[in-house]
Amino acid sequence: MTRIIGIIGGMGPEATADFYREIIRLTPAARDQDHIPVLIYSNPQIPERTTAILQGGPSPLPLMIETARVLERAGAGLLAMPCNTAHFYYGELQAAVEVPVLNMIEETAQAFSARFPRGRIAGLLGTAGTIRSGIYQAAFARRGIELLAPGEEEQRLIMEGIGKVKAGTCDQATALMFESIGARLVRSGAEAVVLGCTEIPLAFDEHRVDYFTLNATRILAQAAVDWALGRRDR
Repeated sequence: MTRIIGIIGGMGPEATADFYREIIRLTPAARDQDHIPVLIYSNPQIPERTTAILQGGPSPLPLMIETARVLERAGAGLLAMPCNTAHFYYGELQAAVEVPVLNMIEETAQAFSARFPRGRIAGLLGTAGTIRSGIYQAAFARRGIELLAPGEEEQRLIMEGIGKVKAGTCDQATALMFESIGARLVRSGAEAVVLGCTEIPLAFDEHRVDYFTLNATRILAQAAVDWALGRRDR
Protein backbone atom coordinates (compact mmCIF):
# COMPACT_ATOMS: atom_id res chain seq x y z
CA MET A 1 0.00 0.00 0.00
CA THR A 2 1.10 3.56 -0.65
CA ARG A 3 2.34 5.26 2.49
CA ILE A 4 0.94 8.79 2.82
CA ILE A 5 2.64 11.43 4.98
CA GLY A 6 0.39 13.91 6.79
CA ILE A 7 1.84 17.30 7.74
CA ILE A 8 0.39 19.18 10.71
CA GLY A 9 1.21 22.62 9.32
CA GLY A 10 0.62 26.31 9.72
CA MET A 11 3.10 26.84 12.59
CA GLY A 12 4.10 28.86 10.57
CA PRO A 13 3.07 28.55 6.92
CA GLU A 14 6.49 29.35 5.43
CA ALA A 15 8.12 26.76 7.69
CA THR A 16 5.50 24.24 6.58
CA ALA A 17 6.36 24.93 2.94
CA ASP A 18 10.07 24.56 3.72
CA PHE A 19 9.41 21.19 5.36
CA TYR A 20 7.57 19.98 2.26
CA ARG A 21 10.43 21.23 0.08
CA GLU A 22 12.83 19.18 2.20
CA ILE A 23 10.68 16.07 1.66
CA ILE A 24 10.83 16.66 -2.09
CA ARG A 25 14.61 17.21 -2.05
CA LEU A 26 15.25 14.10 0.05
CA THR A 27 13.11 11.80 -2.09
CA PRO A 28 15.03 9.85 -4.75
CA ALA A 29 12.85 10.66 -7.76
CA ALA A 30 13.39 10.98 -11.49
CA ARG A 31 9.76 11.77 -12.38
CA ASP A 32 6.57 12.99 -10.72
CA GLN A 33 5.37 9.47 -10.04
CA ASP A 34 8.46 8.66 -7.95
CA HIS A 35 7.52 11.22 -5.31
CA ILE A 36 5.73 10.50 -2.04
CA PRO A 37 2.02 11.23 -1.54
CA VAL A 38 1.71 14.00 1.04
CA LEU A 39 -1.29 15.57 2.75
CA ILE A 40 -0.76 19.07 4.16
CA TYR A 41 -3.19 20.77 6.49
CA SER A 42 -1.78 24.24 7.08
CA ASN A 43 -3.81 25.54 10.01
CA PRO A 44 -2.38 28.97 10.96
CA GLN A 45 -5.21 29.49 13.46
CA ILE A 46 -3.39 27.23 15.93
CA PRO A 47 -2.53 29.53 18.88
CA GLU A 48 1.05 30.66 19.40
CA ARG A 49 2.99 27.99 21.26
CA THR A 50 5.53 30.07 23.18
CA THR A 51 2.79 32.37 24.47
CA ALA A 52 0.81 29.37 25.69
CA ILE A 53 3.79 27.75 27.42
CA LEU A 54 5.32 30.82 29.04
CA GLN A 55 2.42 33.21 29.52
CA GLY A 56 -0.60 30.99 29.93
CA GLY A 57 -2.09 31.96 26.57
CA PRO A 58 -4.67 29.87 24.71
CA SER A 59 -3.58 26.26 24.35
CA PRO A 60 -2.71 25.18 20.82
CA LEU A 61 -3.45 21.54 21.65
CA PRO A 62 -7.16 21.40 20.68
CA LEU A 63 -6.53 22.73 17.17
CA MET A 64 -3.38 20.61 16.84
CA ILE A 65 -5.48 17.53 17.61
CA GLU A 66 -8.22 18.63 15.23
CA THR A 67 -5.66 19.14 12.46
CA ALA A 68 -4.09 15.74 13.12
CA ARG A 69 -7.47 14.00 13.04
CA VAL A 70 -8.39 15.63 9.72
CA LEU A 71 -5.17 14.24 8.24
CA GLU A 72 -5.77 10.84 9.80
CA ARG A 73 -9.30 10.64 8.39
CA ALA A 74 -7.97 11.71 4.98
CA GLY A 75 -5.67 8.69 4.87
CA ALA A 76 -2.33 9.74 6.34
CA GLY A 77 -0.46 6.79 7.78
CA LEU A 78 2.13 8.89 9.61
CA LEU A 79 2.04 12.47 10.90
CA ALA A 80 4.85 15.00 11.08
CA MET A 81 4.66 18.36 12.81
CA PRO A 82 7.26 20.90 11.61
CA CYS A 83 7.19 23.06 14.73
CA ASN A 84 9.71 22.40 17.48
CA THR A 85 7.89 24.26 20.26
CA ALA A 86 4.64 22.39 19.56
CA HIS A 87 6.37 19.20 20.66
CA PHE A 88 5.82 20.34 24.23
CA TYR A 89 2.37 18.81 23.61
CA TYR A 90 3.65 15.73 21.78
CA GLY A 91 2.45 13.10 24.25
CA GLU A 92 -1.12 14.41 24.35
CA LEU A 93 -1.22 14.76 20.57
CA GLN A 94 0.02 11.22 19.97
CA ALA A 95 -2.53 9.86 22.45
CA ALA A 96 -5.34 11.56 20.51
CA VAL A 97 -4.71 9.80 17.18
CA GLU A 98 -4.26 6.20 16.06
CA VAL A 99 -1.45 6.76 13.55
CA PRO A 100 2.14 7.40 14.70
CA VAL A 101 3.40 10.96 15.03
CA LEU A 102 7.09 11.51 14.43
CA ASN A 103 8.89 13.21 17.30
CA MET A 104 11.07 15.97 15.88
CA ILE A 105 12.97 16.45 19.13
CA GLU A 106 13.86 12.78 19.57
CA GLU A 107 14.83 12.46 15.90
CA THR A 108 17.20 15.42 16.25
CA ALA A 109 18.77 14.10 19.44
CA GLN A 110 19.31 10.75 17.75
CA ALA A 111 20.85 12.47 14.73
CA PHE A 112 23.37 14.24 16.98
CA SER A 113 24.31 10.96 18.65
CA ALA A 114 24.73 9.26 15.26
CA ARG A 115 26.91 12.08 13.93
CA PHE A 116 28.91 12.48 17.16
CA PRO A 117 28.98 9.06 18.90
CA ARG A 118 31.21 10.49 21.63
CA GLY A 119 29.68 13.96 21.56
CA ARG A 120 28.78 15.48 24.89
CA ILE A 121 27.79 19.11 24.22
CA ALA A 122 25.43 20.66 21.68
CA GLY A 123 24.13 24.18 21.19
CA LEU A 124 20.47 25.04 20.65
CA LEU A 125 18.86 27.90 18.75
CA GLY A 126 15.10 27.98 19.23
CA THR A 127 12.15 29.91 20.58
CA ALA A 128 11.99 30.94 24.21
CA GLY A 129 9.19 28.40 24.61
CA THR A 130 11.35 25.58 23.28
CA ILE A 131 14.34 26.58 25.40
CA ARG A 132 12.46 27.09 28.66
CA SER A 133 10.15 24.10 28.28
CA GLY A 134 13.19 21.82 28.47
CA ILE A 135 11.98 19.44 25.75
CA TYR A 136 15.32 19.42 23.94
CA GLN A 137 17.33 19.31 27.15
CA ALA A 138 15.44 16.20 28.29
CA ALA A 139 15.88 14.36 24.96
CA PHE A 140 19.60 15.13 24.82
CA ALA A 141 20.17 14.39 28.51
CA ARG A 142 18.78 10.86 28.00
CA ARG A 143 21.74 10.36 25.67
CA GLY A 144 24.25 11.93 28.05
CA ILE A 145 24.49 15.19 26.11
CA GLU A 146 24.50 18.68 27.60
CA LEU A 147 22.74 21.50 25.77
CA LEU A 148 24.02 25.06 25.70
CA ALA A 149 21.40 27.77 25.21
CA PRO A 150 21.76 31.45 24.29
CA GLY A 151 21.88 34.11 26.98
CA GLU A 152 18.91 36.31 27.80
CA GLU A 153 19.82 39.12 25.42
CA GLU A 154 20.72 36.68 22.67
CA GLN A 155 17.39 34.93 23.15
CA ARG A 156 15.58 38.24 22.79
CA LEU A 157 17.35 38.81 19.47
CA ILE A 158 16.49 35.30 18.33
CA MET A 159 12.80 35.86 19.09
CA GLU A 160 12.90 39.12 17.15
CA GLY A 161 14.54 37.33 14.24
CA ILE A 162 11.97 34.53 14.25
CA GLY A 163 9.25 37.16 14.23
CA LYS A 164 10.84 38.79 11.18
CA VAL A 165 10.94 35.46 9.36
CA LYS A 166 7.26 34.89 10.12
CA ALA A 167 6.44 38.42 8.91
CA GLY A 168 8.53 38.06 5.76
CA THR A 169 10.79 40.95 6.76
CA CYS A 170 14.05 39.16 7.63
CA ASP A 171 17.22 40.38 5.95
CA GLN A 172 20.94 39.71 5.89
CA ALA A 173 21.32 41.13 9.37
CA THR A 174 18.82 38.58 10.67
CA ALA A 175 20.79 35.73 9.15
CA LEU A 176 24.09 37.03 10.51
CA MET A 177 22.55 37.37 13.97
CA PHE A 178 21.44 33.70 14.02
CA GLU A 179 24.80 32.56 12.69
CA SER A 180 26.85 34.65 15.14
CA ILE A 181 24.92 33.36 18.16
CA GLY A 182 25.50 29.82 16.90
CA ALA A 183 29.22 30.59 16.61
CA ARG A 184 29.25 31.85 20.19
CA LEU A 185 27.73 28.54 21.36
CA VAL A 186 30.48 26.68 19.50
CA ARG A 187 33.15 28.81 21.15
CA SER A 188 31.54 27.86 24.47
CA GLY A 189 32.06 24.18 23.73
CA ALA A 190 29.18 23.01 21.51
CA GLU A 191 30.22 20.36 18.99
CA ALA A 192 27.23 21.22 16.79
CA VAL A 193 24.38 23.71 16.82
CA VAL A 194 20.77 22.57 16.54
CA LEU A 195 18.57 24.81 14.38
CA GLY A 196 15.65 24.10 16.69
CA CYS A 197 13.01 26.42 15.28
CA THR A 198 11.57 25.78 11.82
CA GLU A 199 11.82 29.49 10.96
CA ILE A 200 15.57 29.65 11.61
CA PRO A 201 16.70 27.57 8.59
CA LEU A 202 14.83 30.06 6.39
CA ALA A 203 17.30 32.75 7.49
CA PHE A 204 20.46 30.75 8.17
CA ASP A 205 23.14 29.92 5.60
CA GLU A 206 24.51 26.54 6.69
CA HIS A 207 27.21 26.76 4.01
CA ARG A 208 28.51 30.10 5.27
CA VAL A 209 29.30 29.02 8.83
CA ASP A 210 32.40 27.06 9.78
CA TYR A 211 30.67 24.86 12.35
CA PHE A 212 28.39 21.84 12.10
CA THR A 213 24.64 22.37 12.27
CA LEU A 214 21.69 20.05 12.75
CA ASN A 215 18.66 21.30 10.84
CA ALA A 216 15.71 19.84 12.74
CA THR A 217 13.39 20.49 9.79
CA ARG A 218 15.56 18.42 7.47
CA ILE A 219 16.00 15.68 10.07
CA LEU A 220 12.23 15.37 10.50
CA ALA A 221 11.75 15.32 6.72
CA GLN A 222 14.32 12.54 6.36
CA ALA A 223 12.51 10.47 8.98
CA ALA A 224 9.21 10.95 7.15
CA VAL A 225 10.76 10.01 3.80
CA ASP A 226 12.38 6.92 5.30
CA TRP A 227 8.99 5.79 6.62
CA ALA A 228 7.25 6.44 3.30
CA LEU A 229 9.90 4.44 1.43
CA GLY A 230 9.59 1.52 3.85
CA ARG A 231 12.99 2.04 5.49
CA ARG A 232 11.41 2.21 8.96
CA ASP A 233 8.10 1.21 10.54
CA ARG A 234 7.36 4.54 12.25
